[in-house]
Amino acid sequence: MSTSEDKISLRDIGRASLRLLPGVLDAVCGAVRLGLVQAHARRSIGLLLEQQALSNPDKDCLRFEGRRWSYRDFNAWANRIADVLHQRGIRRGDSVGVLFDNEPALLACVAAIVKLGAVAGMLNPNQRGEVLAYSVGVIKPKTLLISEACLPALRSAFAEQPADADWLWVGEGEAPPGLPSLPALAERANTANPAITREIEAREACYYIFTSGTTGLPKAARMSHLRWLRSAYGMGQLAMRLHADDVFYCPLPFYHNNALTLCWSSVLAAGATLAMAQKFSASRFWDDIRHHEATAFVYIGELCRYLLLQAPKKSDREHRVRVAIGNGLRPEIWDEFQQRFGIEHLCEFYGSSEGNLVFVNVFGLARTAGFSPLPYAIVGFDTENDCPQRNAKGFMQRVATGEAGLLISEVSKHNPFDGYTDEKASEAKLFRNVFKQGDCWINSGDLVREQGMRHIAFVDRVGDTFRWKGENVATTEVERAVGALPGVELASVYGVQVPHADGRAGMAAIVLQAGARFDGISAAKALLQALPAYAVPVFVRLLDAHETTATFKIRKVDLKQQGFDPASVDGPLFVLRDRALGYEPMTAATLARINDGQLRL
Repeated sequence: MSTSEDKISLRDIGRASLRLLPGVLDAVCGAVRLGLVQAHARRSIGLLLEQQALSNPDKDCLRFEGRRWSYRDFNAWANRIADVLHQRGIRRGDSVGVLFDNEPALLACVAAIVKLGAVAGMLNPNQRGEVLAYSVGVIKPKTLLISEACLPALRSAFAEQPADADWLWVGEGEAPPGLPSLPALAERANTANPAITREIEAREACYYIFTSGTTGLPKAARMSHLRWLRSAYGMGQLAMRLHADDVFYCPLPFYHNNALTLCWSSVLAAGATLAMAQKFSASRFWDDIRHHEATAFVYIGELCRYLLLQAPKKSDREHRVRVAIGNGLRPEIWDEFQQRFGIEHLCEFYGSSEGNLVFVNVFGLARTAGFSPLPYAIVGFDTENDCPQRNAKGFMQRVATGEAGLLISEVSKHNPFDGYTDEKASEAKLFRNVFKQGDCWINSGDLVREQGMRHIAFVDRVGDTFRWKGENVATTEVERAVGALPGVELASVYGVQVPHADGRAGMAAIVLQAGARFDGISAAKALLQALPAYAVPVFVRLLDAHETTATFKIRKVDLKQQGFDPASVDGPLFVLRDRALGYEPMTAATLARINDGQLRL
């Protein structure tokens, strides 16, 4: 395939799958175990940990900055914490807040919480003030566990501990005044497995994961043991073919699902080893990989691009990595990344914390978000009115293979929707009476393209796609073209309102590589050759850096609000008012002509 838009055939799948034949037994085992995971089965995260501690007691379970924990020791650590929490009144179904940066105690605390049948509320340590206070209020924790490093964040949200709050400090040495020390309480606690763990059913909640979103207040998605176990066997064994000898390196934050569910579940299911990094570092990434002798790692967002921007080294292929899994690897850098670093299997996937659908690149094809056996549909979408198209009878219509549309997934007894803690937010995520009266489907909020053989390619987020000159513009496709310009390190594209014009004009925010300069004439020429005329950005601005979320998603909301007014925009700003002249500096005089309707773009 040459692009993400190419159709996928059975022959493509057969050829690609030949490379992955050595792991076929692991894949078959994963498929069988996946099929055995039922909602009412007494199976859970804690029970899987206990089974591995019994079967592989001396095997490395976790590595972090030179320290190691065996499955036996890690399970005992979690049991001691569980005993403390139980003594403090934590019971099945209770919410327990967890406010940590990446460190081993985070996983031990989460394991303890879910062993009791309680729910771990994974708070974002980057939040401050009112936003963090709001997040705590959303999950309503009976107890809140705070790491030493995150105490200042909590103090920014709560100047004083609420009278009815039970906060436990997790750190080394003496705890701050008024905060009981969890490590001190756990020193003499019981190391036995909690009896309740054997009673927990897969359908029960295990986590509250806050959606990282780029706008608005965060929402807490409800994660179940069922979905976690399905990830363990579906992603860990069926897709990645992990086994006990693997070491899985994770530099992503564990308050998000890519780390807490994807990585941790895959490791526990295989009896493998998790190598946790405190945070992602592009300059240290491959050194860490070699230090841990990692055979797999997880990526997200622009992580792969950041690695490509590092100066090439002779050691780029000196590692044991055979598989990398993640989402957001852009098609334009897929081949370069895979060839430079020599990774056999790039296991791209598509999914969300709140959804019930996942696509995964099981067969090792290039430039695809992957395959899904679950029920889904891609329906026509009206980008101008920001809603799905419905026919005269009020029903949605599926698009043809190769066309872009809104991805939706069916809600059923066997494929439930766990939703958010907020019932109104959960209902707002659903479409009803989609293809027939009484059916229910989840709105993914994403535009995708059907590639054939139940594979999809991501096109854009709903709200990012905009309409200009009577045509729909997918920002990811424009970002691909802008990102290919010489000297461009990173680009984001969005639509901005223009007076006296229908729709939104395209605007690109660009970060240049060190020493590079923006050539407006050659940039316009290249983009006019690479894109349809209506998709070429009308405005360009240069940035020193993009503001991103903790998972490397670019925040566009402020960029959209700043628009193309030179008085509101820091840094160089350009406009394409004459294609023969290319991008020219945007001036107050040009802005006045646009606002008066004298200049039509």
